[in-house]
Order: sequence, then C-alpha cells, then structure tokens
Amino acid sequence: MKTVVIQTEKKETSRVTCRKNVLGRALPEALAAYKETFIFTDETVLALYGKKVRDVLGDVPVYAMPAGEEHKTPETLLSLLAAMTGAGLHRNACLVCLGGGVVGDIGGLAASLYMRGIACIQVPTTLLSQVDSSVGGKTAVDFMGVKNLVGAFFQPKQVFADPAFFATLPPREIRCGLGEIVKHGALDGDIFDTLQKNRGRLSDLDFLAEIVPANIAFKASVVRSDATEMGLRKCLNLGHTTAHAFELLDGKLSHGEYVLVGTMFEAELAKKLADGDAAYLEELQSLCLTVLGGMPELPDAREAARFALLDKKNTGKGSVVMTVPVAKGKWSLLEISGEQYCAELQEIGRKLC
Repeated sequence: MKTVVIQTEKKETSRVTCRKNVLGRALPEALAAYKETFIFTDETVLALYGKKVRDVLGDVPVYAMPAGEEHKTPETLLSLLAAMTGAGLHRNACLVCLGGGVVGDIGGLAASLYMRGIACIQVPTTLLSQVDSSVGGKTAVDFMGVKNLVGAFFQPKQVFADPAFFATLPPREIRCGLGEIVKHGALDGDIFDTLQKNRGRLSDLDFLAEIVPANIAFKASVVRSDATEMGLRKCLNLGHTTAHAFELLDGKLSHGEYVLVGTMFEAELAKKLADGDAAYLEELQSLCLTVLGGMPELPDAREAARFALLDKKNTGKGSVVMTVPVAKGKWSLLEISGEQYCAELQEIGRKLC
C-alpha cells in the first residue's frame, strides 16, 4: 500500500492511496466516518461492480448515469443533484464516485455544490482516472461545446486507486490512460526513462500497477504547489490544447489517445517555435506513436484548430496558449496567434499524417 497526501495552500487535505481490495476493505473502513453514503457511478461500472458494492455496503442509494463523455453535461449534473436530494442527504454525507473520469468530474462538482459542499471519495476504475483526473480536485462538466467549461476546484477527502480494476478495461482504455502517463513522462525525466526502458510492456497490467504510484506522486507534487492552476499546474495541460481541438471536432478516439496526438503535434511546434531539443522531442513522438500503435486517421487539422480558439487557457485576445515539451523534464508556455496556429497545425498534419 502506498499513500500520498496532498495539502493545498488553503489547508485542504486529500489522501491518495494505491492498494488492492479497495471495495472489500478500504472503502467500507473510510465510510465508517460518515453517517450517510451515496454512490455515483455509470451503467457500465454498475454492471461490473454493483453486486460487490451491495455485498459490502448494503442497501445504500446508488445513481448510475449513462456511460460516455457525451453525457458529461449540466443535465446529468442536475439529475445527480436531484437524486441526492431525493435520498435526503445531509451535510455529514459522503458521495462516492465509482468510475472513470467522467463520473469523477461530475460527482466531484456535485459534491462541491450540494449544501455548499459535502465529503467526496473518489474510487477511479480506469487507468486514466487513477493517474490523472481523480487526483488534484478539478471537477467540471462540458458546456456549449467546450470541454470542462463549468466547474470548480474541490479536493476529494480520499482517493483509492486499485490496480485490480485494470483487468476489466478494454485495450482502448489502457491506451487512454497511457496517454496521460506519457504526458507525465514528458514533464518528469524519471517517468520518461521508465517508459523508454519498458516500451515492450507498456500495456502489461503488472507494469501499469508498478508505474501508477509514480504518476500519482508526480501529479500530487504539482497540485501541492499550485492547486488552482495559477502557475506550475499549467504544465499538466501539455498536449491538451491540440488534443481537445481534435477531440471536439472528431470524437472517434479516447481522450488519452488525443493527448498522445496533441503531444506529437505540439512537439513539432516546440521544435520550430520554442527552441525545443529536436532529438529528445523525436524520442517523445516515437513513444507516443508506440502507444498509439500507429498514427490514427484524423480530420482536417485546420478545422480542428478552430476549436482551440475556444480553449479556456487562452488569454481572450485571439491567441492560442499551449504547454509544450521542450527538453527532457522541461516545458514551456507557447502563445501564438490563432491564425498562425491554424496554419502550423495544417502543415504539421500533412507531415505527421
């Protein structure tokens, strides 16, 4: 068992624990501190783990949303809040988010809003949510075609990351999580070296169980220093500006796969516009391509670029702001005009695709 403690500048404390048998032991022990429990999940996870939850926790109220990013909406958020209200939850209740990143994001936001904030425990069931979205307190729903536009920073009391959940993940979900792991590798030299040395077993479940704690520890170290993304935490947006652009236009790949694509595109921008180390960046691009299993078919890059102009990280002056990799363990903020970004993305698309 490995535990990482995050204490923010506002003295909020969140404990992230990597261990096995979360549903059988760790979760019931944690919930003993609360008078009421409410489970939020999705229909896919409920089918896989619903019986186990009932066996361990008894007849607790459960609300299951339809699975999928397309349901990460204000309507789903309001439906969850209505279910919590219908269950008669009080301020001393705990909302358990059992599922992937969509469940964690919506559930965390609901916990922050209900009675101005109740306790939340995250039990991430995907590789992506274990290494990324469950750690750090970002919560949100998509709104008006913009990813994560409406949200809040709200730290969960506890996060339980159990590698046993990986056994039920399809290959695409493994690649999705590896997208964020590679992103961490672009920011942390030790993680990058580990990935390079284990290229032949990146999808091996034992290897993933080994590397998850290091990824959680890295992200936790960033969140401790900058919980609300005013400075250092912006590094975690690496690859995401272009990833979100393609994801909003196309939507055929998983989020993590788009992060891999976005990292490859933005590495090209770093070579040309940020004095990036070309040799290192080509190694990073090669690693991304290994995880992807080849370059996927993408829509017109110039069309995707239009969506980047809506990204919430922008300054609002018609420019696009990106976190780009520049050297091993190093990153930089790159700001260029929307017009230049569109032209560059189209040129890179022709080169990579």
